[in-house]
Amino acid sequence: MAPRVRARQRHIENSYWWEGAFHACPLAGSITLGGLAGTREVSPATQLGESGASGKRLLLARGWSSAHRDMTTTSKGPLHPYWPLHMKLDDYVPNDRPTWHILAGLFSVSGVLVVTTWLLSGRFSVVPLGLWRRMSLCWFTVCGFIHLVIEGWFVLYHDVLLGDQAFLSQLWKEYAKGDSRYILNDNFTICMESITACLWGPLSLWVVIAFLRQQPFRFVLQLVVSVGQFYGDVLYFLTEYRDGFQHGEVGHPLHFWFYFIFMNALWLVVPGVLILDSMKQLTWTQSMLDSKGMKAKSKHN
Repeated sequence: MAPRVRARQRHIENSYWWEGAFHACPLAGSITLGGLAGTREVSPATQLGESGASGKRLLLARGWSSAHRDMTTTSKGPLHPYWPLHMKLDDYVPNDRPTWHILAGLFSVSGVLVVTTWLLSGRFSVVPLGLWRRMSLCWFTVCGFIHLVIEGWFVLYHDVLLGDQAFLSQLWKEYAKGDSRYILNDNFTICMESITACLWGPLSLWVVIAFLRQQPFRFVLQLVVSVGQFYGDVLYFLTEYRDGFQHGEVGHPLHFWFYFIFMNALWLVVPGVLILDSMKQLTWTQSMLDSKGMKAKSKHN
């Protein structure tokens, strides 16, 4: 009799497991099971009332079924790290480069450009340049690189960034974790970056050349480029503020504070200082011309 009792017990426990699995189905408010434990109707109240080892197995079965259902639901669309998280991005391909690799590549190239510009500004300038002026030329060289190469890449390939695995495409997909407008074909972002790449990129390099050759319009160029950068950055922040900062995880130390806030705040602080510098130089020049004109007029009288 003992073997029959054990077999009957295993038979009942198996029937409870299948009842739990079927109970996870939304249509299974009341399920009729046959062939396993006879023909019986299992209601939710009866299932919840089970106790002992069989009841525990029933709860485990329900948990497994619920987790399996959730996993199936989640797998309907591709997973992605961009906000809002409910977006459906069918073409998204995750980066195959780690974050540190992408950032190291960007800052390494920028560092090389800074060092190169610093050395060239001390050797090929028509007149000796001061520390501050040489640092500003390093800034404009890096700006030229970022505007022309990196932002130029975005302007050309913004519609295929999600599925592309080129280094610059992966760079933009990494940055988009802080501002997903860059992978959503946002009209403002495309227009702003197009102006930046086509105008401020070439003009930034022209500023460097103008100061090395001491061209008379150098401060006018510096003023124009800096005002354009400052104005574009203000619009960039304000449009996202008006959208409720919904394109990134607010408060994230890397994606929000470093990518979105710090990296873009540089184009408020540095151009702001350069605008004041240009105004100072142009004001002084105009004052000198005015004073010369007044002296010439007084002599004539």
